[in-house]
Amino acid sequence: MPKMKSNRAAKKRFRLTGTGKVRRNHAYARHILTKKTPKRKRALRQTSIVKAEDTPRIKRMLSA
Repeated sequence: MPKMKSNRAAKKRFRLTGTGKVRRNHAYARHILTKKTPKRKRALRQTSIVKAEDTPRIKRMLSA
């Protein structure tokens, strides 16, 4: 049986933490930034943890 292939799109968007949680970047930080406040733009730079309900699906895509 061949190896499982990871979903390349998911691999570019998500990373696993040391404890096995899935980390992601925020959306809405790419363009139309003039109307967004500096505070909001700073917050969008930070990563966040994927919800527990979605984590198994993403981990399966990452083959982890």
